[in-house]
Amino acid sequence: GCDSSLNLTSQKATAAVNGIFQSLRDIARVRMHMKQFNSIHNPGSNTHQASASYKPLLKQVVEEICNPDRPDPVDIEHVSSGLTDLLKTGFSMFMKVNRPHPGDHPLLIIFMVGGVSISEVKMVKDLVATRKPGTQVIMLSSVLLTPHSAIELLFAPDRLQPDTDI
Repeated sequence: GCDSSLNLTSQKATAAVNGIFQSLRDIARVRMHMKQFNSIHNPGSNTHQASASYKPLLKQVVEEICNPDRPDPVDIEHVSSGLTDLLKTGFSMFMKVNRPHPGDHPLLIIFMVGGVSISEVKMVKDLVATRKPGTQVIMLSSVLLTPHSAIELLFAPDRLQPDTDI
């Protein structure tokens, strides 16, 4: 709501910052139902406050997919497709059948809605190369984010509407 810095008032700046924090609270609320990927902040412990850290959601998901211990993922769901998978799912009610793990396949396709940055693509590439060598990664996104475009999206009045300037 401000076309130049000359028209910037304290009220407009406060409204913009409040809008950003409301967006961040909305994002956090969407992830509250998740058991494993509900936070990107690790607060540390009472004795080691300095060990507090930030761990991006994308990094958490890729580490879970490439986890060599292979526990059943809590927040990642396998969706059955095809007759064979439906039969396996049906028989799983009568016998112990393990669900497929996302890391079982040699091809990992990740689609990021809302955008991905170059540093996130590199992080995924490096994580998969070290944790699950031989796996091919295809990273897709609705937009390639730059620092400038990420800030623009943060200030956008309606981020859910597609870009019609194409």
